[in-house]
Amino acid sequence: MAGKGNTAMYTRAFMGLFLRDLYVLRRELFPFAVRVCMNPLLFLFVFTFVMPHMTGGAEMNPTAKLAGAGGFATVLLPGLMAVAIMFSGIAAVALPLAQEFGITREIDDRVMCPLPVWAVAAEKIVFSAMQSMIAAGLVYPMARYLPTTPTITHVSSWWFLAVVLVLASLTSGALGLTIGTAVKPQQIGLIFGVVVVPITFLGCVYYPWANLGPIPWLQRGVLINPIVYMSEGLRAALTPSAHMNEGFIVGMLCFFLALLSWLGMRGFLRRVVG
Repeated sequence: MAGKGNTAMYTRAFMGLFLRDLYVLRRELFPFAVRVCMNPLLFLFVFTFVMPHMTGGAEMNPTAKLAGAGGFATVLLPGLMAVAIMFSGIAAVALPLAQEFGITREIDDRVMCPLPVWAVAAEKIVFSAMQSMIAAGLVYPMARYLPTTPTITHVSSWWFLAVVLVLASLTSGALGLTIGTAVKPQQIGLIFGVVVVPITFLGCVYYPWANLGPIPWLQRGVLINPIVYMSEGLRAALTPSAHMNEGFIVGMLCFFLALLSWLGMRGFLRRVVG
């Protein structure tokens, strides 16, 4: 009976933290939407709307020649969704942690709730995953309807799409937790320049992984980048473009989720106790 009582108490405490974060997000919904949409909107506007209207637009965008079935807009759609998932997950965890671990030690208020410390960290991952899925939902209609050339989408398996979305969103939150607990608060801005931007450009966002075949060392090297599997998973679920094996994608997303969750929670425990 005591075990059931503890489970109920932990569930209520977990949901209390979740609803508290949800209330804060509701008050900041407009800045959240602007942060999510601005970069994909500008990229889509320039590369899939402006350039196709220019004389010689196709020649000016050599990536479009390598896009395969559906053209560049079709390849770009899942990639931009993956970027939105990644940026939202990191921003939802790493940036608040930089404040909470700062001089004010706001994190102490959270860990005083009747939950194990690791569960407080898990709530941050789950809440950031929800934000990441919202971000992907905001980016999809822009990437689907803004390009001048038609974007070809076809969901071959709704179950696979749901699995990829959930795993990608949780993985991005776990990465945010790892970054937020491993970096000093005053250095968190630097991470976006030296970590987030490189993994985005080398994350098969703007091109399928198969197109890296002529550069075999790079094709193998990017396999350590979790956003590769987010982009390729969404590409496999939503478009007819070339993509990785679906089982391999799911397996690697599970691997990175487990690894980053372990690293992030270990860092969280260390920072809270310290």
